[in-house]
Amino acid sequence: MNIRVRYAPSPTGLQHIGGIRTALFNWHFARSAGGKFILRLEDTDRTRYDPAFEQNLYDTFRWLGIHWDEGPDTGGLFAPYVQSKRTELYRHHAQELLEKGHGYRCFCSAERLEKIRAERETARSSATGYDRHCRTINAEESSRRAAAGENFTIRLRIPLEAVTCFNDRLLGDIEWKNNDINPDPVLLKSDGFPTYHLANIVDDHLMEITHVLRAQEWLSSTPLHVILYKAFDWDPPEFCHLPMVMGQDGKKLSKRHGAASIDEFRLQGILSEALINYTALLGCSYEEGKELYSPEELGKRFSLDKLNKAPAVFDYKKLEWYNGQYIRMKTNDELAALTIPWALQQGLFTENAAVEQRCLYTEAIGLVRERVVFLPEIPEKLRFVFSEPALPAAEEFMPKKSGLVSTLSLLTMGKTLLGEYFPGGKALSDEEAENLAKELAEKEEIKVGDLLMPLRVAITGQRVSPPLFASIRLLGEKQCLARVERALRFLSGQELVGHSPS
Repeated sequence: MNIRVRYAPSPTGLQHIGGIRTALFNWHFARSAGGKFILRLEDTDRTRYDPAFEQNLYDTFRWLGIHWDEGPDTGGLFAPYVQSKRTELYRHHAQELLEKGHGYRCFCSAERLEKIRAERETARSSATGYDRHCRTINAEESSRRAAAGENFTIRLRIPLEAVTCFNDRLLGDIEWKNNDINPDPVLLKSDGFPTYHLANIVDDHLMEITHVLRAQEWLSSTPLHVILYKAFDWDPPEFCHLPMVMGQDGKKLSKRHGAASIDEFRLQGILSEALINYTALLGCSYEEGKELYSPEELGKRFSLDKLNKAPAVFDYKKLEWYNGQYIRMKTNDELAALTIPWALQQGLFTENAAVEQRCLYTEAIGLVRERVVFLPEIPEKLRFVFSEPALPAAEEFMPKKSGLVSTLSLLTMGKTLLGEYFPGGKALSDEEAENLAKELAEKEEIKVGDLLMPLRVAITGQRVSPPLFASIRLLGEKQCLARVERALRFLSGQELVGHSPS
């Protein structure tokens, strides 16, 4: 069988994790089977359609590196792949259902339908959906009223008192009572545009889709779709309803759980590789004990047999772990290219900064790459390299159980240590510098951490910073000494104004 699958989003909102997971599974299934992956825009909801959402779709897929074999921008044997350009096809097929007796015209006004809904609500009736008021209108009257210009929709004639059966690749054999299906849903609206159900079925058939992989939230629509396939005398594709993606509270993933749109993840500084790797494992098992996969590996290893029935829980902390792993796989040059927009935004340097500034930034990334989870953290942690940090409160310089006087003494020792760090103008190695600090600490009978704390704060402005000696080497002796001397003047001034010396 020539496998053909599709991702068919409605451009009525931003791309989100659930949709991207569906697209990934379809893409990987096509790649694993040597089949075709098709993108189709289901844009018949014209009241909510926005071209910005369509552009977001393309931008998101481009960022993720997901490519389709056929689609709106690439063409294919079954073009166009945009439903708003295929309306004549849907009208033709709706007319076919009328002629076969599987559909009928409904002349009910919006006001009548609203009145029925309100009356049921007042009566607290359990009845839902359309009351099939126009189902019994004979064909002759229906044609006459349509010819007279009366507005109508076309509804599907759901077989009554019957059961619809179908097989789901993941969930097995399913039986659905037709009485539980939305009563005679609209297939063609009065404006000539199809509803989702008609357009979806017609396009899947005409585009020769062999497998429909979609979220389990669409499971309740499948009996209706199976009835439509039978009405057209078409063989349905194989269905596979994917496990839901839930938040850690057990509810469907949504904005209340944090970032939901892919744009939000991008703005947070999540790498596309990390997002693909983690999302592709939501509801699918690959190799036990292995967590990191390239897109190529995922495409080769994917199988419908590896899907899980249980809902998948989206863990933001786990995604952060993946992001950190992929950050550390990249070179300094790659990370610089990815994070310079944030560096410019944070004011580390300007767009027209000298080449030396950008080279310094690239080199400095090595100080923090092992310590960051999100891309914007890189320029944030490197701010001290490009500008003298603001002096924090005096207490920030003080190790535990140290007062102002002892801290001044420690920083003076640190200044001495700094002078020995650049013998002959060349910096020591990290190991040599650490040994030098240990020797001085032993001589003065103090802890190494206490010795280095005031020096660290004077140079970086923080108690927790990138590796101290590597930072000193990058900044250079002159700049580091200037910062230490500034800190000494500041702390000495605190003593003069009566700061507790203990």
